[in-house]
Amino acid sequence: MQLPPFVEAVGVFVNETSDKVNRIAEQCKLTAIQLHGEESPAFCRRIKRRVIKAFRVKDFDSFKKMQNYDVSGFLLDSYSDDSRGGTGKVFDWNLALRAKKYGPVILAGGLTPYNVYTAIHRVKPYGVDVCSGVEKSPGVKDCIKLDKFIKSVRKLR
Repeated sequence: MQLPPFVEAVGVFVNETSDKVNRIAEQCKLTAIQLHGEESPAFCRRIKRRVIKAFRVKDFDSFKKMQNYDVSGFLLDSYSDDSRGGTGKVFDWNLALRAKKYGPVILAGGLTPYNVYTAIHRVKPYGVDVCSGVEKSPGVKDCIKLDKFIKSVRKLR
């Protein structure tokens, strides 16, 4: 299968070895890597693709380590003791504004067709990431919700 032009292929990894991440990235022709685990700045430097480092946002202390990362961008998601993402919960977007000083921010965490416009308007992130907010059941996307989500995003053009 071949992706259309200008479409990025991003691999999402949690606490894998850098060798395995690089091997899969090469085999799958990934253009970027999104890391959702406890990966260190040194680990990120060993990755041979652009890196998006995910941070789970609980409070302002969630950003203390961001300054140590030399990556292409940061994905900000809601903090949960039980999950590394897909919680459907929104975090305080004012915190995301503070994180922008460390690099481009991709906003995640509880985004839906009904709040994404406000989130983008307030935070002005580089991008948004949605998962459970456009599902009819866990892992099953809802085409109507996806369409509404995209239309909400496009209102900001």
